Amino acid sequence: MSLIIAGERSGVGKTTITLMLLAYLSRRMQVQSFKIGPDYIDPMFHQYVTKRPCRNLDPILTSEAYIKQSFAHHSQGVDCALVEGVMGLFDGAAGAEDIASTAHIARLLELPVLLVIDCSRLSRSVAAIAHGYRSFDPRIKIVGVVLNRVGSDRHLQLLKEALESIELNILGILRRSDDLTIPDRHLGLVPTAEISQLDQLIDRFVQLGETCFDWEKLLPILKKAKIFSGAKSEQDTTITRFTSLRIAVARDRAFSFYYPDNLEILEQLGAEMIYWSPLIDSDLPENIQGLYFGGGFPEVFAQQLTENKSARIAVKKAIEQGMPTYAECGGLMYLSQAIVDFDGKSWSMVGIIPATAIIDSRLTLGYRQANVLQSPLFKTGTVVWGHEFHRSRLNQTPTKPLFELQGYNSSSLKVLEGWQAYQVHASYLHLHFGGNREIPQQFLQCCFRFRESQVNV
Repeated sequence: MSLIIAGERSGVGKTTITLMLLAYLSRRMQVQSFKIGPDYIDPMFHQYVTKRPCRNLDPILTSEAYIKQSFAHHSQGVDCALVEGVMGLFDGAAGAEDIASTAHIARLLELPVLLVIDCSRLSRSVAAIAHGYRSFDPRIKIVGVVLNRVGSDRHLQLLKEALESIELNILGILRRSDDLTIPDRHLGLVPTAEISQLDQLIDRFVQLGETCFDWEKLLPILKKAKIFSGAKSEQDTTITRFTSLRIAVARDRAFSFYYPDNLEILEQLGAEMIYWSPLIDSDLPENIQGLYFGGGFPEVFAQQLTENKSARIAVKKAIEQGMPTYAECGGLMYLSQAIVDFDGKSWSMVGIIPATAIIDSRLTLGYRQANVLQSPLFKTGTVVWGHEFHRSRLNQTPTKPLFELQGYNSSSLKVLEGWQAYQVHASYLHLHFGGNREIPQQFLQCCFRFRESQVNV
């Protein structure tokens, strides 16, 4: 049982629809969710509902083979697999092709598609839209539509009459409602940990999931769609496995952007993840050999991070003693001299990176091809793919840049990015370790050497 929930464009409500389906089905069976693309926040909501980590399916950050393996592996032992799409069905990393689009993944995994259409400003045109999406790529099997933001009964009647002409199943109908909105801010939805009334919202999703979908038609479609068997993963005999390495992972409301695969790959290589909070813990965990700072919203919690001075001092001391440190985006900001927030107020941070992170109105977004210039984690000349998504900038250019970045399918001027200091790898670039196992392996190798150096002191 598997299905992709796609939108005809961004903002049509596919995340809300997905959560309704997940909420309803999770009360009745084991459901595994997936999210196409590099997103962190939507998967948080998936996991909150299903109680299982949501898995990202991104062929640019990883590979088609990794996607097949991941989907097959994580779909085993569950009753249903639901995949939330990204942007519009055919919107990919470039306009001339649909690489990394929902359609790309649907073809790759041979999954049927449920198309969500925003009907708030449509009547008969809904048929033209649905027909166009169904016929644009005959390799994509659209099994039905969900009509979202339907107004009056008369409006619904017009939509139904229009769709009768193309004989496409209506599998869900949602009326316009103001009480289904998930709060958002400058980088998208507010993470689950910051929403006080989330349980009530999920209960509402369960109710709507039961009443707004045509389960007599939808369940047979789900049952007919077999779980993709995928390609079997091959054991890499070149991987070095470590023992007794403890990595302190910053994980709280300020730092929450982690791909589950990254943490699990580190564990598979023998490391133990020790979670701690730069917001509330006064010191680092004991007996650690490495630091991992994911992305998140340090700018939102800048005052609290500043006030926890003992934690900042502990981090700086550990780094100055040579502890290997991997930091992405929000982690990079935390290691800087200061963060200047939305109101222009400056808040002191760790101070390892000689630059200030300034919140900016301009959004930096997109896949990046990164050519490694120097890094404790990569060989010079290595090429990796990552993703940027932030509204901050550093007020200094790096003195020892990690990467030379170039956008996907772009001939634009290359940008120097990322900071190296001591044994720190800090960058705005988000990386998925499933795309390159050498990243976590080299990080743990650095941690192993650090531990040995401490033993021999």
